Amino acid sequence: MTGGEAPVLLHTTGRAAHITLNRPKAINALNHTMVRRIDEALTAWEHDPAVETVVLTGAGERGLCAGGDIRVVHDDARDGGGAASAAFWRDEYHLNARIARYPKPYVAVMDGIVMGGGVGLSAHGGVRVVTERSRIAMPETGIGFVPDVGGTHLLALAPGELGTCLALTGAQIGAGDALLCGLADHCVPSASLPRFVADLADLPVREALDRHTQPTPAGELAGRREWIDPCFAADSVEEIVRRLFAHGDPAAKETAETLLAKSPTALKVTLAAVRRARRLGSLERVLEQEYRVSCRALATPDLVEGIRAQVVDKDRSPRWSPATLAEVTDAEVERFFEPLGARELGLV
Repeated sequence: MTGGEAPVLLHTTGRAAHITLNRPKAINALNHTMVRRIDEALTAWEHDPAVETVVLTGAGERGLCAGGDIRVVHDDARDGGGAASAAFWRDEYHLNARIARYPKPYVAVMDGIVMGGGVGLSAHGGVRVVTERSRIAMPETGIGFVPDVGGTHLLALAPGELGTCLALTGAQIGAGDALLCGLADHCVPSASLPRFVADLADLPVREALDRHTQPTPAGELAGRREWIDPCFAADSVEEIVRRLFAHGDPAAKETAETLLAKSPTALKVTLAAVRRARRLGSLERVLEQEYRVSCRALATPDLVEGIRAQVVDKDRSPRWSPATLAEVTDAEVERFFEPLGARELGLV
């Protein structure tokens, strides 16, 4: 396989080792091969004294990573029983935990689209750089799934109920809101990224950042907290929707309508997952929970149906089952969190 065809490109320049996600036509969607390759590289570089910094970027103009390759998950869940997806997630979640604990500076360049699995590769890193082009989201409820890759851990730590809102709605946020929510640390103009990345070959990360960081563009979420926090603090999705409709702000009403288009099961499980993540504390414990939830989702109709509607047939008209929030019982939600026995993730 030539370098241009490899889904992950690896090279070192000076003191920096580089990981480039290399599926630009798919906005660098992540698959199992890519996860394994990144993990192998991190192992080699961790023990290489010549490597002082690891840098993650994405090929192409559209973004770092649009998430996991969900078409593969769709086919596996529909036709293969989900075993391949569960194996992929096992290695992916172990990689997410490793990135969070990596002993050398791990610089994630979160330019353009960064969603789902892309957030898992970047937002757990020690140095997370966004640009004015960044569009960051955990959009899983729209495909009948639940935020994973440590996403519920990150969102549970966001101020007030901003993380609950983002987890349930799947809304995209820019650089300013990413910093507000704790998903990023620094803003560098996209035009300055080549020089910033080049400087990492010779400079400590802090010095390179000092050369290139700029004031962060203003976000939108801070001004919406007066309705986000009280509405999303409710104990049920039904009550969140009721409060949003009752609030009076047109943006709150629009958010309620957004929620009602998502998978009812995914919404209820996501709310429970974020609330439980706050109590669990560590990333590893939350990843254990997410693995249970993800494996359970493989056996539900909404995951296959959601991916079909959004990615395969692209009719954008999923037929959720159950179809309404009222039909999703507490017992059904609880089943997603039951231990997997011998199939547990094994991080804790």
